Amino acid sequence: MAAIGGIVAQENQGGFSFENCKRNAILEKMGAKLPTARKTGTTIAGIVFKDGVLLGADTRATEDTVVADKNCSKIHYIAPNIYCCGAGTAADTEYVTNLISSNIQLHSLSTGRQARIVTALRMLKQLLFRYQGYISAALVLGGVDLNGPTLHTVYPHGSTDKLPYVTMGSGSLAAMSVFESRYKPDMELEDAKQLVRDAIAAGIFNDLGSGSNVDLCVITKEGTQYLRPYDVANEKGIRQGKYSYNRGTTAILTKDVKPIMMEVTETKVTGEAMEM
Repeated sequence: MAAIGGIVAQENQGGFSFENCKRNAILEKMGAKLPTARKTGTTIAGIVFKDGVLLGADTRATEDTVVADKNCSKIHYIAPNIYCCGAGTAADTEYVTNLISSNIQLHSLSTGRQARIVTALRMLKQLLFRYQGYISAALVLGGVDLNGPTLHTVYPHGSTDKLPYVTMGSGSLAAMSVFESRYKPDMELEDAKQLVRDAIAAGIFNDLGSGSNVDLCVITKEGTQYLRPYDVANEKGIRQGKYSYNRGTTAILTKDVKPIMMEVTETKVTGEAMEM
């Protein structure tokens, strides 16, 4: 131990510290619930290419450690020129995107013009900020309007970004590594498709919460093309052998048969039969 300016400083001993274990045990006995780890199981991504915006997503929906749906659609319709990928709680992303889609359609009808991406972005961020992150919806919003192709990320607390390429979800780090090494401005459509496909596949193969197929959505001035599935990343394998065994394959070491003794009690019903 050493004294520095009258303050006793203890040298770092290294290893693990279990100082809070006793405190946590006491809190648990008092009825306090300790926080649990929360996760999302998704890889969603998007890029701005030469002629528009390209969105991509995997198709695995998880419920804790269980794969609830192998072919879940995570690219949601907002308007004919705007689509949105959702990560987080599936019910929350479905509700939020359906609500904003309805409001955008009403806005287009009342103004008599095509929906703008910034309008959908404003609606999404105001809705999510109001609930302070309790709506578990992390979104990638993309589309093409009179201002050209635009790509945004919307976080559950309502903060947003505008970037040329984005990823979100638990597989976002693997997907972002592909984008950062290969993305170029003004990419051709086929090159952009291959890049987004490889980014989503990186999330599928490196993240347990992501899996199954790769969905793509191409948005240009000419229209929208929803490719579902664009690629089957995880094809179901073929059984290499038979898994049924003939009787007697496993040796029986001991055999003991015990009779079950049952006591039968006779019940008699007296009285006249009930008239119907």
